[in-house]
Amino acid sequence: MSQKIIPVVAAAIEQDDLIFCAQRGKGKDLEGYWEFPGGKIEEGETPEQALEREIREEFGAHIDVLSYVNEASYDYSFGTVVMKTYRARLVSGELKLLEHMDSKWLKPSDLKTLQWAPVDREAVEILSRD
Repeated sequence: MSQKIIPVVAAAIEQDDLIFCAQRGKGKDLEGYWEFPGGKIEEGETPEQALEREIREEFGAHIDVLSYVNEASYDYSFGTVVMKTYRARLVSGELKLLEHMDSKWLKPSDLKTLQWAPVDREAVEILSRD
């Protein structure tokens, strides 16, 4: 049986040489793991549009998508997540935790100190080298 493919996007939101990291909320798949925020791409959306919408819905803030970082996939029990990660910056609002339990702004060199969701780890590798 083939796994369900779940296309998602994530934002490495940068501000003052720091990157925003969010911890998945209680009762969610991968509860307690850290991730770059984002979510599923809906029918008819570009990855950039999906990312802007997800950050608005999950954090009440507006971002600009700046550049592509990478694409990674990981086979979870619930399906294969194929994730495109982008660098982004905050345009307006502040990042409120509406669905996550914690957040941190970290220097790229400190990203590896967190327990990341498996699909995020490749982007962490790339971003931590900057």
